[in-house]
Amino acid sequence: MIEVIRTAADMTSAMVRWTKENKSTGFVPTMGALHEGHISLVQASLRENDITILSVFVNPTQFNNPSDLEKYPRNLDKDLDLLNKLGDVVVFAPEIQEIYPDGTNLIQRIDLGFLEQTMEGRHRPGHFQGVVQVVQRLLCIVPASKLYMGQKDFQQFTIIRHMLYVWKSKIQLVICPIIREENGLAMSSRNERLSSEARYKAGEIFQILQWIKKHIQHNSTDNLLNEARKMLDDRSLSPEYLEIVDCTTLHPIKNIKEGLCAVVCIAVWVDGVRLIDNVILYGKLTPA
Repeated sequence: MIEVIRTAADMTSAMVRWTKENKSTGFVPTMGALHEGHISLVQASLRENDITILSVFVNPTQFNNPSDLEKYPRNLDKDLDLLNKLGDVVVFAPEIQEIYPDGTNLIQRIDLGFLEQTMEGRHRPGHFQGVVQVVQRLLCIVPASKLYMGQKDFQQFTIIRHMLYVWKSKIQLVICPIIREENGLAMSSRNERLSSEARYKAGEIFQILQWIKKHIQHNSTDNLLNEARKMLDDRSLSPEYLEIVDCTTLHPIKNIKEGLCAVVCIAVWVDGVRLIDNVILYGKLTPA
């Protein structure tokens, strides 16, 4: 059964009630246009908590490109139909004034240092301050026991992990694996904008990342990245960035085994649609 809550006041009241009843709560923040990747987060929360809350809010402060915000798919009815098949889920679907009652320019910035200067941050200035803004606000309204995020948005959950550390928050961050389509393409709301031909071509992204993982032990990172860029070019895929970085600091790794955990991250344009992906090369993620 789906319960839809529209206001911050109603959501806060529900959280107070569940806390008094000693019920554990899991929270899945989304911008809607749900797919199997989101569903995997909801399913993880349903297994581990008494109450599962999913937010649907397209956050304007994290879009540095107005046309990208305008094109972002929105279909709450479709999202609710999808969630209705899973079980008891509370859906928090607020209007913008519920999240930003005083406007979007008065929220305090957090010093993210290098974490917001590299990769996504370099190409999308201001994006992660917007992400931090909305997650801060959502967690004030929905102070859940566990926060569920997907590995696909690698830099995003790394920054949220940092934010929770700075806050000294007791909220547990749970990172769930990437869910992929049959050809390896990471599931994303943006995939809806791909033609069938572009969707097929985009499957090459994961294959190239897997090639890097296979050859990581026997090559320098510079050689691997140069070869991978040639492969992308041969397939008419246009990368904004392709980097091998430390899983925690996001600093580039130049020497194999330089860090405890290494990840290769990529952003690629495929027929006008920007897609991101990543693969852990070695080591393990540390969620919190």
